[in-house]
Formats: sequence, C-alpha cells, structure tokens
Amino acid sequence: MSQHPNESVNDANQEPVDESFHEPVWKQALAGSQMLLVAFGALVLMPLITGMDPNVALFTAGLGTIIFHIVTGGQIPIFLASSFAFIAPVIASKGKFGMEETMGGLMAAGILYIILSALVKVRGTGFITRLLPPVVIGPVIMVIGLGLAPVAVHMASGRTGDGSVQLITENTALWIAMISLVCTVGASVWAKGIFRLIPILFGVLVGYGLSAILGLVDTTPVQQAPWLAIPNFTAPQFSWGAILFMIPVAIAPAIEHIGDVLAIGNVTRKNYLDKPGLHRTLLGDGLATSVASLLGGPPNTTYSEVTGAVMLTRNFNPKIMWWAAIIAIVLAFVGKFGAVLQTIPVPVMGGILCLLFGSIAVVGMSTLIRHQVDLGLPRNLVIVGITLVFGIGGMVLGHLAGIALCAIVAVALNLILPGSREAWGKTIYEKKD
Repeated sequence: MSQHPNESVNDANQEPVDESFHEPVWKQALAGSQMLLVAFGALVLMPLITGMDPNVALFTAGLGTIIFHIVTGGQIPIFLASSFAFIAPVIASKGKFGMEETMGGLMAAGILYIILSALVKVRGTGFITRLLPPVVIGPVIMVIGLGLAPVAVHMASGRTGDGSVQLITENTALWIAMISLVCTVGASVWAKGIFRLIPILFGVLVGYGLSAILGLVDTTPVQQAPWLAIPNFTAPQFSWGAILFMIPVAIAPAIEHIGDVLAIGNVTRKNYLDKPGLHRTLLGDGLATSVASLLGGPPNTTYSEVTGAVMLTRNFNPKIMWWAAIIAIVLAFVGKFGAVLQTIPVPVMGGILCLLFGSIAVVGMSTLIRHQVDLGLPRNLVIVGITLVFGIGGMVLGHLAGIALCAIVAVALNLILPGSREAWGKTIYEKKD
C-alpha cells in the first residue's frame, strides 16, 4: 500500500502518524476552508428551506463547532452544522406555533441531548440500546425522509414547500429541478476526489446559473444588501406545545450523532466513545444546539460530509475544524453573501431535495437491514408499521403529531410489547480494544 504524503510510519506500532498536526497555520486555515466548502451546501440548504436566516446558520454552525471542541477537549476532527432531521418538524412547528416558539422547542431538544449525556455518564450506553434499538430508530428515520417528500415535489414543481402558491411556471420549474438533480447525482457518483464530496454545492451552482440565464434570479436583494451586516438573530419563546412537539424528534439525530462519532473514529483509528467519551460528545452537541436556538439558528449535528473529507485528505488535525468554524462566523457577517443565498430559486432546491430526502429514508431502511431486524416477528411488524403510518400520515394526538408522535409511539411499543427485543450490533456500542 502506498503511503499518503501527509502520513509517516511510527516504528513502535507501525501505525500511520498524521503530520498535519505540525503544518503551519496558513495550511491549517486552508484545510479548514476546504472542510467548510464540503459542508456548505447542506449547511445553508436547511435554513433556506425552513425560512431561517442562512447567515445566522453560518454563525451558529461556527459557534456550535467551537463549543463542541471546547467540551470534548479538541480531540475529534468534526464539524457541526444544521441537521436535516429537523426540517419537517421545524416546518410543521413553524406553521403551528411560529418561529420563536419553534426555537424554544429546539432549545428543549438540545437540553434533551444534555440529559442523555448525563445518563450515559452515570449508566453507560446500555440503556440507549434498550430504549432506542434499530427497530425503533429505523422507521423513525424513514418517516423523517418520506414525510418530507411532498415538500421536495412541491418545490421542484415551482411551488412553495406547502404547495399553496405557484412561484414559477411548472414546466420551467421541473426542467430546472431535474437538471439540478441530475448534476447533483452525477457529482456524487462520478466525480473524483474532493469534488465528490460537494455534490449539493455543484447542483446548486448549475441550477442557479440556468435560472439566471432564464431570468428567474432577482438580484435586487443582493444590490440592496450591505457588505457588512449583523445576522438577523432571533430570540426564542417557550410554550409547552412546541416543546412537547419537538423533544421526541431529537431521538433519531441522537443516534445519528453516535454513528457519526463512530465513523470519524474508524477513519482516525481512535475510539472516541471511550475518549473523550460519548457523554462529552452528546454534551457538546446538546450545548451547540441549545445555543444555536437561543440565536435563531437551526439545531446542530455532526456532519458526515466532513467525515468523508477527513478520510479523503487524511488530515486528522482537529484544529482545522476551528478554522472552518472561524471562517463560517466571518462569512455570517457578510450581508451580500447571505442575500445571494436567499436568491436561489425554489426549483433548484426542490430538485436536490428529491435526492436528499430520499437518502434520509434509505438510511432508516439501511438501519433495519444492517442490523437484521426480523420483520416477520409480530412485535417488530407492529412497531415499524404503526410508526410509518402515524409519521407519514400525520397522525395527531393532543400536542403531538407526525414525527414527534411516531417516535414516542415507537419507543413505547418497543418497551411494552412482549417478545425478544432487537439490539444494536456490538460494533456500534461496544468499546474497542
């Protein structure tokens, strides 16, 4: 096997040693900007879909990443930014309670992470395997993706996310959406190197360019926006309705967080569940999400795209994520930058979302398959079936609806129904030697 230029061999244990830790500051800053570029497409797409300020999302992503690294002792090369798992709940909660109360609900979701962190510290990870096994998490993740499918189709057809207003002629919108989608798929499948990690950004650029040629891009907001401006921070408000609606939604991203921490550990050959510990990574994620909500930003999560970039570049130095965070914070104060992002036409985002939302559903399906959940067992069939129908159908019971309701129902059914319970494989929670 050829040796990567950024690695040398330690004679004592014959394991690669990353020399990027000794690179000059300017090289670390350049690597950080590359990591931000990889995360950028997904980072800004979430706030644009949900009606949040993308500049605030950039600021809270940078601030959240710094908080995470302080909590975990700067040991993990990881970047935090807006979570797609919260798109459907945020859209639904915004329509029902308003954005300020939705922010309050998201802050409560961050506090749930902090509580989980304390429980992991006291009791270990065993209770998570019993409370949130694959048969619970799999269908909940599927609901998150499939429940968003109408939003993607409406936007791809030139309508608003709820389908109430036709913004662009449907035929024109569909052409733009499908070209954006094809370019995104092509970049993710056939592109090489770092370009394979930025398919969303590639699709957005092509779709935006096509829309500009067709005269569908209004540059007036860009011309009117100042070069330097404070992001439009929004303070949260609190109501039990929004809190009860949002807290259960945090279940799936919590498990996704564990998977991402394991993934980056596999890349760097370190067991981060042991050191700094899962309790610290959950605490960092929870604090980052709560602080983001305080400022009107989307909830934070660890980004798998950045994990892929770390694997490709073999740059394991956590300091590069500090630079990515600092650059994100600086960009947040560039008013014209945020204005450009908000001029992206709806069909461009809709086309890309057809892939992204489907991918979320596939992750849930993969969870069931990878852990060999036997759907021939009546208890498993009941849990998955009811979870899917309640979630996708939009069942409402009191203040609970959709994803929040189906998550609670899935957990309750798993705890109540008799029979052998499915479990996560040892590779997920068992500490490595």
